[in-house]
Amino acid sequence: MDDVNVIKLPVTEEREPAKKRARPPKFDPKVEVQKRQRNVQSLAVLGQTDSSVKLLEELVFGAEDELVERLVEEDEEQTGSLLLEDQCEESRDSEDENEAHLHLQSGKKPAWVDEDDELEEEVDMKHRYRRDLIRGEAESTMSKQKLQQRMREQFQKSMGGTPSWAESGIKRKKHKDDEDEEEDEDDLLRRTGNFVASSESLPSGILRMKKCLHANSARPSEDRLTTVQFHPSAQVLMTAGLDQSISLFQVDGKTNPKIQSIHLERFPVHKAQFSVDGETVIATSLKNKMFYLYDMMEGQITPVHAVRGLNEARVKEFSVCPEGGTLLLTGTNGYLHLLTLKTKEVVRSMKMNGNVSGVAFSNDGSKVFANSEEGEVYVWDLRSSRCVNRFTDDGCVKGTSIAASRNGQYLACGSQSGVVNVYSQESCLNSANPKPLKAVMNLVTSATSLAFNPSSEILAVASRAEDEAVRLVHLSSLTVFSNFPVSKRKIIYRPSCLDFSPHSGFFSLANNKGHAPLFRLLHYKDF
Repeated sequence: MDDVNVIKLPVTEEREPAKKRARPPKFDPKVEVQKRQRNVQSLAVLGQTDSSVKLLEELVFGAEDELVERLVEEDEEQTGSLLLEDQCEESRDSEDENEAHLHLQSGKKPAWVDEDDELEEEVDMKHRYRRDLIRGEAESTMSKQKLQQRMREQFQKSMGGTPSWAESGIKRKKHKDDEDEEEDEDDLLRRTGNFVASSESLPSGILRMKKCLHANSARPSEDRLTTVQFHPSAQVLMTAGLDQSISLFQVDGKTNPKIQSIHLERFPVHKAQFSVDGETVIATSLKNKMFYLYDMMEGQITPVHAVRGLNEARVKEFSVCPEGGTLLLTGTNGYLHLLTLKTKEVVRSMKMNGNVSGVAFSNDGSKVFANSEEGEVYVWDLRSSRCVNRFTDDGCVKGTSIAASRNGQYLACGSQSGVVNVYSQESCLNSANPKPLKAVMNLVTSATSLAFNPSSEILAVASRAEDEAVRLVHLSSLTVFSNFPVSKRKIIYRPSCLDFSPHSGFFSLANNKGHAPLFRLLHYKDF
């Protein structure tokens, strides 16, 4: 730089203590103009050689807006690629969806507009409440619109999607069909109540029941009860026992008033049953060939001293045929006799090996199942008196009882060991070696009484050889209800007979104390 002039500063001389201070030189305009010209020429030469000096000059002399704009553009170009790589596909889809959502809502006229919302304002993103919304270091500030969109995305992510109340009208219409399909489930969640009790099928595990006043509390028996049975159509229960009496009670679960009681002279009742129509009571004794017929409509008691064609020393065990008008008498040496009540005579007989220990009818009354003390089960066709099948009760040494469900699905066989085998009736009719569905082993003494409830959901098993030896079996699951007997104090004692009311609303049994404990089964609404 040959043209650059060196400015010489005036040199001040040392002060002499005795002399006065020198005055500054006078202002010369020509000299100042020359200095300015030389400075401009020097800056021009610097601008030609270095562009950075020019940028510095623009910054110093007023080109600030253009410089900031270029710096922001360069910074965005460098950080933009990094942000695109960090963003996942889910975030991009969410942004597109939200933009479309905003576009749809933009067509709607807002109810109220805040003028401050329209102002362009940058929000500081370094605040501790907004740090979680930052996706990169470059986002130190953010516009209001972008911040609002970012907060909406975070809310939807935490909620698992857009809530129905925040959706537009188009999306609500789209989900309308799905909501209609789930209406029943939503209605279930909006209501409260005991849903188990409203179920039609009986649940297993716990049987909801209530202990009621003894059914014969108005007239307890003076001796052991041998029979308890509900009337087939009326709200009436019958008891009979060794005290030579038959009693009828109206069952309401509260007072159970006595309707009538009859005394049979020197005739301890071994078994009593209603006829199919419920108008007659048939009663047999322990050592008599004679039996009684009690007509409840007429109030007349008729003794039957002899039966034509019956060669038996006594009439003790019998069953009422479902077809009505006939009885199936159990004789000795394996005989079964079919007796008509109209003519009081035996029409035909059937013979099996060993003594008969129990008899049960199929649901239509065409078949009869009989088990013997030798552990065999015979299936008879009642119309032809022909044995159609015969099989051995699985694991049974001596049979003691038998029962068939009214729906034609189950057959239960009790044994002296206390085991009760539950079979499928279909397999008992067709198979020579059927296998039990379940072996109920909750009794440790002889299973002397079996009874299915009318809906074929419960099987009651009992033994008269031990106190409280009663169990109720849930047939669908083939499990025993855990809450029966219900009390630690003895209330059942030794049961000899079991029965359910016509619609399973009540359950009762006869015991050796002369009482008929009564239980209300709360699952069933009717008597």
